Amino acid sequence: MAVKLQPLADRIVVKAIEREDMTKTGIYLPDTAKEKPQEGKVVEVGPGRLSDEGKRIAMDIKKGDIVIYSKYGGTEIKIDDEELIILRESDILAVKG
Repeated sequence: MAVKLQPLADRIVVKAIEREDMTKTGIYLPDTAKEKPQEGKVVEVGPGRLSDEGKRIAMDIKKGDIVIYSKYGGTEIKIDDEELIILRESDILAVKG
C-alpha cells in the first residue's frame, strides 16, 4: 500500500486491524456487534513535534509497528478506498512486539 499522505508534527497514520468475525467458542459476530478496532499497523509517521526551544523531538513509533491506540482517539479518513486513522503520538497506548 502506498499512502499519499505525509502526517505533520507528532501525527501517525494507522490502518486498523479488524478483529475476527468469530468468537473463541465459534459464534459468528455480525458487523453491528463488533467493537471498534483499537489495534493497527503504522503506515506513515510524521517528523516529530517541536520543543519550546525549536528542536525536533524524534518519534518513538516507526513505520510498520503494530500499535494499540485510544478507543476514540484520532480522525478517521478514507483514501483510495482504504480506511485510515490519523492519531497523535500521545494517542498510542502501546507497541506490540
